[in-house]
Amino acid sequence: MVPKAKNDVKYDASTIQVLEGLEAVRRRPGMYVGGTDERALHHLVYEVVDNSIDEALMGACDHIRVIIEADSSVSVSDNGRGIPVGIHPEKGISALQLVLTTLHAGGKFGQGGYKVSGGLHGVGASAVNALSEWMEATVKSNDGKVYRQRYERGIPVTGVEVIGKCDPQDTGTTIAFRFDPTIFKDKEVQYHFETLAQRFREMAFVTRGVTLDLIDKRETPFPRQMTFYFEGGILSFVKHINRNRKTLHEPIYVEKEVEGITVEVALQYADSFNETVLAFANTINTIDGGSHLTGFRSALTRTINDVGRKLSVLKDSDPNLTGDDVREGLTAVVSVKVPDPQFESQTKVKLMNPEVRFAVEAATAEAVAEFFETDPRAARRIVDKGLTASKARDAARKARDLVIRKSALESLTLPGKLADCSSRDSSNSELFIVEGDSAGGSAKQGRDRHFQAILPLRGKILNTERAGLNKILGNKEVQALISALGCGVSDQFDVNNLRYNRVIIMTDADVDGAHITTLLLTFFFRYMQPLIDEGHLYIAQPPLYLVKSGKDAQYAYSDGDLEVVMKAFDGRKVTLQRYKGLGEMNPQQLWDTTMDPGQRTLVQVTIEDAAEADQVFSMLMGSEVPPRRRFIQSHAREVQNLDV
Repeated sequence: MVPKAKNDVKYDASTIQVLEGLEAVRRRPGMYVGGTDERALHHLVYEVVDNSIDEALMGACDHIRVIIEADSSVSVSDNGRGIPVGIHPEKGISALQLVLTTLHAGGKFGQGGYKVSGGLHGVGASAVNALSEWMEATVKSNDGKVYRQRYERGIPVTGVEVIGKCDPQDTGTTIAFRFDPTIFKDKEVQYHFETLAQRFREMAFVTRGVTLDLIDKRETPFPRQMTFYFEGGILSFVKHINRNRKTLHEPIYVEKEVEGITVEVALQYADSFNETVLAFANTINTIDGGSHLTGFRSALTRTINDVGRKLSVLKDSDPNLTGDDVREGLTAVVSVKVPDPQFESQTKVKLMNPEVRFAVEAATAEAVAEFFETDPRAARRIVDKGLTASKARDAARKARDLVIRKSALESLTLPGKLADCSSRDSSNSELFIVEGDSAGGSAKQGRDRHFQAILPLRGKILNTERAGLNKILGNKEVQALISALGCGVSDQFDVNNLRYNRVIIMTDADVDGAHITTLLLTFFFRYMQPLIDEGHLYIAQPPLYLVKSGKDAQYAYSDGDLEVVMKAFDGRKVTLQRYKGLGEMNPQQLWDTTMDPGQRTLVQVTIEDAAEADQVFSMLMGSEVPPRRRFIQSHAREVQNLDV
């Protein structure tokens, strides 16, 4: 027998811990809200608002107000039924206290309190309480009294007290809380108005007839405020997403109940190359899809192929269009209301109910087939678009294979003149994508050759928003990018094969440089999005000015920074150089300011909301001019104040 390794760590009955109350949430916040970063901080608000939305789904609430106070505390108020405050028959404490201090307690497990809801684990509100420095719950009850209870780090510090009177018809709940800074320790972590606004806009779209107010009192002297209300529901949502695109037909819409599951689908095709499909379950955006999205895609692919055969657009000898073919240019919103939703986790990113797939599939197939019968010209346009996409996809596959084979055969001796690094440790290496040969020359001389690679691009790459993948892959600069990164493109992109841990866009600090950055961001978002999702894409921040006085020199990275630098020289005679391009810096200056990991500033590219990003790229880089013109005109005054 192999002798057991000696282990001096004590392990007996005394080492077994039982976490009381909400301590488990405080010990492992990642299990309940996804971590302690900015995304998790916003998730606290979502959990509380989800409870108010559940009241709206019951028809008991039509107004929700979210206020961010000056101290970053948040209050969420609704005019729903109010959380019950009576004594629970089994636990002997107020139902309000039970809901907010006990995991897996709530009115959503049976069908008595809620027909459908987004909350199902009874964890959301109590988890928020556990992760808050303090929380106050105020309930206007139908008995004509107003009740309040206060908690600190999940523990009640008062009883459920009567603090006033109210109209028995004017019921509702207000939950106010402030996140616990001992849990969310990063001082940079804070609420973003735009992030919350985007989430609440989605909620208002999928919860027809509900008004959602968002007020930010951190803005002075006047609070920032937005109100969301959409009578048209997800039909309005599809029109909103496509507002900057040329559409091929009127939206298709269906609302149908199938064996207790309410299915809503709205879809419309646009003259574009991109797919935007959003899926919701009980108003929660299931970003990883699930059974409802699977059912929708299956029905759409099958129905379009059927009508293609019927209209003889697809010949008997032609293969069926694939799902990717029929979804090119598609915008769709799929929303289901499920009595007993089964999510993959507490963060609810994927719906698992198998019965939902068949409900959505049946409703979608019926609605799309009926639309095609009433508007055969639109049907033909959609099938033609799918057929064109199929041919382009086949051409793109051949071009992609050629790019991959070419890079393998030439061992990355690229048209873009890649200067590779000597290290083969991808976790520590980085690639600078540089504008032009002049800046490329300085970067190659100034870099640390051990871990920094340089890829100069000549001119501006193709606008990938207005071109199909087959045309994109014919562009030499795009070929150079794909070959240098080594992880493929589009549906064959595999981030695990990435040759560099950091991919850094380094362009001139002028209008042309900003345009090149935007073109590159468009390409990465459309065809290499996992590169962004996994945190590998950055934008370098070169200085705008060099201020010198004798032997003293300082760099300024913005106009505001320049004012500080000038004050530091305190009236001394100085010379001021404005850098118009990276090529104006010698290799040492470029290293000191922009490439040295110990001194440089990099901006990491992230996607807060994919749907919003999709709309921005469509508006800025798409073929429709009027939306872009309106955007430029409305933001012209702001641009004048930017450092460019």
